[in-house]
Amino acid sequence: MADLDYSQVMQELRDFRDQRGWGKYHTLPALARALSVEVAEVNEIFLWQDNRKNLSAKQTTNLKLEMADALTYLYYMCDQLGVTPNELVQQKHEINVHRHWQFDQD
Repeated sequence: MADLDYSQVMQELRDFRDQRGWGKYHTLPALARALSVEVAEVNEIFLWQDNRKNLSAKQTTNLKLEMADALTYLYYMCDQLGVTPNELVQQKHEINVHRHWQFDQD
């Protein structure tokens, strides 16, 4: 699959949503709730697994699909806020560059 830019992907997502009449359901609170469900499904892939275990091919495929679902809801949220995901990540990165974390060393 060719790399698509954000505006192309977002337009495809809008078209998909609008063709189904789902726009009325895509409020920020509803999208945030849907995002939390998808993130829980990402976590479910790792449930009861040793942290060092490699994922099976099926688990890797499922992980990618759940990540795509989560990103889709984030894209819809970004669209409503008039920002791109990369803008948000860059803004947060700039904040983090100047932060200092302290970790307890037991």
